[in-house]
Amino acid sequence: MTAPHQVAVLVVDEVVAFDLGTATQVFSTARTADGVGLYTVGVCTAGGRPVRSSAGFRVLPDHGLELVESAGTVVVPGVHGGSALLDGVVETEVATALRAAHRRGARIVSVCTGAFVLAAAGLLNGRRATTHWAYADRFRALYPDVDLDPDVLFLADDPVLTSAGVAAGIDLCLHVVRTDHGSEVANRAARRCVVPAWRDGGQAQYIERPVPRGPGTGVAATREWARQRLHEPLTLRDLAGHARMSVRTFVRHFRSETGLSPVQWLLQQRTDHARLLLETTDLPVDQVAHRAGFGTAAAFRQQLHQRIGVSPSAYRRTFRR
Repeated sequence: MTAPHQVAVLVVDEVVAFDLGTATQVFSTARTADGVGLYTVGVCTAGGRPVRSSAGFRVLPDHGLELVESAGTVVVPGVHGGSALLDGVVETEVATALRAAHRRGARIVSVCTGAFVLAAAGLLNGRRATTHWAYADRFRALYPDVDLDPDVLFLADDPVLTSAGVAAGIDLCLHVVRTDHGSEVANRAARRCVVPAWRDGGQAQYIERPVPRGPGTGVAATREWARQRLHEPLTLRDLAGHARMSVRTFVRHFRSETGLSPVQWLLQQRTDHARLLLETTDLPVDQVAHRAGFGTAAAFRQQLHQRIGVSPSAYRRTFRR
């Protein structure tokens, strides 16, 4: 059995406490079906020194930057202050460690405003990246050579990956787990963390009203009903009928709660289910397409290629465990 993948969480002054906990929690809960941990996670700082958090306490790390030298993945949590965010510079030893890790092929990940640290180290020049939408103008002013997209949850410009604010870091960490070990492991980790198993990286960072306005107005029960019937040819009228709403009212509530239209959401659910079937079964592609509700293998191939850029057979070769 191979050794667990080493993750180094590199922390600088004014670290966001939530972001710090994101990587340690998600990667530590990624396990095999037998409960064997797939990642070893350690927290490090320059010189192993304590650093301030934005939450009013200090972080006492177990490691110095030597952990970065051996890590396969380096995660930089967000910051709410400090030179990278204010002046566009980062400690020389931190920048040197990040650049060295990048040169030897380590995966580099930032959460939220951790993208400022990566940019200050020169790792994002010429790359697509994202960060918290509220800091987009500041980021562009400090780092004009970065192709910033502040409207998405996360971006993977391998081997450098960046995420938007706060909870989007969870989405990115789960994406990394899914890429490394498949949807089954990532879904278990998500359940352990009590978070959604999958939000597409291209999804918008925020929506106007993330929760229903009052009792009786939600469509969560209808979403769950639809998830159990993905193989059926569900229509807008079917969904609205289950929710006991007119089609127009249903679409308005649905978009309010999810940020997606019912059709977009249904395609996402069907694609995710089909990906899980490709990873965990030997079903032929036409049967996967039928069980996921695409009807034909051709329609499924087209949708999968549009969403992630590969064919079903190529996806299965890459992610089958």
